[in-house]
Amino acid sequence: MNKSNHFSGQPIFSQVISLIPRYQIRQLAKTFKTDYYYKKFKTYEHLITMLYAVYSKCNSIREVTTGLLASGGKLNHLGMGYFPRKSTLSDANGKRNAEVFEAIYGLLYKKLAKYLPDSRKKKKLSKLYIFDSTTISLFQEILKSAGKNPVNGKRKGGIKAHTLIKADEDVPKFVRFTASAANDSPFMKKVNLPEGSIVVFDKGYNDYKIYQQWTQQKISFVTRLKKTASCRIEKQRKVSEKQRSKGVLKDENILLGHHSHDNVTRVKTRIVTYYDTDSGKTFQFLTNNFRLAPSSIADIYEKRWQIESLFKRIKQNYPLKYFLGDNQNAIKIQIWTALIADLLLKYLRRQVKRKWAFSNLVSMIRLHSMNYIHLYSFLEDPDKAIRAVHKQKHDFALPLFPT
Repeated sequence: MNKSNHFSGQPIFSQVISLIPRYQIRQLAKTFKTDYYYKKFKTYEHLITMLYAVYSKCNSIREVTTGLLASGGKLNHLGMGYFPRKSTLSDANGKRNAEVFEAIYGLLYKKLAKYLPDSRKKKKLSKLYIFDSTTISLFQEILKSAGKNPVNGKRKGGIKAHTLIKADEDVPKFVRFTASAANDSPFMKKVNLPEGSIVVFDKGYNDYKIYQQWTQQKISFVTRLKKTASCRIEKQRKVSEKQRSKGVLKDENILLGHHSHDNVTRVKTRIVTYYDTDSGKTFQFLTNNFRLAPSSIADIYEKRWQIESLFKRIKQNYPLKYFLGDNQNAIKIQIWTALIADLLLKYLRRQVKRKWAFSNLVSMIRLHSMNYIHLYSFLEDPDKAIRAVHKQKHDFALPLFPT
């Protein structure tokens, strides 16, 4: 590769942000009316500022504003006409509608999601959906947290992010926020899935009417049976020796629902009893799919841990311990910005041949965000790109005493 291909006229941060269509952000700002009463600090500038805070792992508003001022000359390409003061950023986080950041994430997801699936993986994953929730602790009781009050009388708040992902994309497709003390089940009513899809979730999501609705819509679900569930065994299905060797103990058709009441929803389902040799535990998986092999049901449920890995990735790599605001709106803005930042990096990771550990990729972007290096050359071989840029600068440097 020619060494000139390693140099860029824009810093790495600007090249990452260039994936965001500026004109569409301004259209969304008009739709949500989020630029009204703001003379300088528009929605686009707010988005860039928050992305800078996320990629730089800033834990306070002062870190954000001073960092932007120090890098001001390098961000002209982004159209940043105004660098906010602390009070300006604080007010915007508290008052600008967080729904516009949700819409920006949705816009980028539609644009980039088609590039995320790995063609080497099985196509069956394209029909597999997973949803679960994760709780983000807050230092104040802004949203009601679960559990009893501590002995010292102090209680933290918490926000719960209910998240739906496609297994082959590994980024959120749909997110809704509630207080951490809220019940999980209402989220199920907001999930819209295409016919023929398979959805996996934990037993905390339990709604027989939704189970019946999905069955009618030809949507398969796999979850675990709650201990308090009321059911009646209708048929014992035969388990082959091959399935027994894979850990399947029982396979039964059941009727799920209370039988002492006439007006209660009853759902025809199936229970697969499975013994996991690694943990030494026995699990009961509940599904409305009567065609798949029982071991396949267990394998599908095992993929639910993919969403736990996503939650871990988001919490470890982005600043979600300290929030740049003390109200629900500011918290939601920061979470949506972290999801936008994650989506952009997942896309970039898929575009290069080098196999990056995600935490290493985030660290390299943070450390070199203001260096003038071609982004894709840098991601393919960071050391080579940096050395080439330094050599190029040396070759073009004018001598102090020319001959």
